[in-house]
Amino acid sequence: MKSFDVIKSTGEREKFKLSKLKQSLGNAGAQPPVIKAVVNHLEETGYFRDDITTKEIYREAYRLLKKNSKRVARRYKLKESLLELGPSGYPFEVLISEVFRSLGYKTEVGETVQGKCVSHEIDVIAQDEQEIFMIECKFHNRKDHHCNVTIPLYVQSRFLDVSETWKTDSNLKNKKSCGFIATNTRFTQDAIDYAACSGMKLLSWNYPKGQGLRSLIEETQIHPITALLSLTRKEKQSLLNEDIVHCKQLLDQQEVLNQLRFSHSKRSKIIKEAEEVCTV
Repeated sequence: MKSFDVIKSTGEREKFKLSKLKQSLGNAGAQPPVIKAVVNHLEETGYFRDDITTKEIYREAYRLLKKNSKRVARRYKLKESLLELGPSGYPFEVLISEVFRSLGYKTEVGETVQGKCVSHEIDVIAQDEQEIFMIECKFHNRKDHHCNVTIPLYVQSRFLDVSETWKTDSNLKNKKSCGFIATNTRFTQDAIDYAACSGMKLLSWNYPKGQGLRSLIEETQIHPITALLSLTRKEKQSLLNEDIVHCKQLLDQQEVLNQLRFSHSKRSKIIKEAEEVCTV
């Protein structure tokens, strides 16, 4: 295959890396014969050419995966599904809270806490018997928008103020605490370096390696409703407007589908897919 340039979502050009495409397909669970079939189709139908966008290649690969396996297609689309949780950052906060709850933490969303100097509204507080995290959620609706070092600098200063109050709380003072940032995209290297130096924790799509957001979603089965293939974009937004963020939540509150006037056949299709997603 000849070398060619693709256009990223930022508008920048870069050399297309076939290995990167194959890896993303494999990470989604596509087997070697399927990966080969997708690559051959893209090459034969003219998708491997100069100045094509990465979005066009992704969209066609997703369409082919959807025909082969809906489970693999959902996993391939997961990152895109997180971007669809907007426009506000609240659904992402709920998702992060539920992921940590499923990991055994007690969580609170949108709590106002008094620091030593001023009060702070904290996106998510997660704690167990040994530790407590002050989690700042940074949601982006563009995957090229990364969190730079100014974010952990800001969050660390807030944490230090809050931690002074936690030190005087008899229920919290013996727990290990730290500032924590969760994002649906990525961190720049200087943000990662600063967090490591200052004792903060970071969670992004693929960081920490092997324990990033993608891995935690699959481990806890807290899948966003935006991953459901049976929903249109408008229907996803209608559910988000009703504060239905993840598939387990939808299964627990199925009456919302009646309230939104989904047809019987449509409700059955949505519920069946949500059950499949939560039991994989």
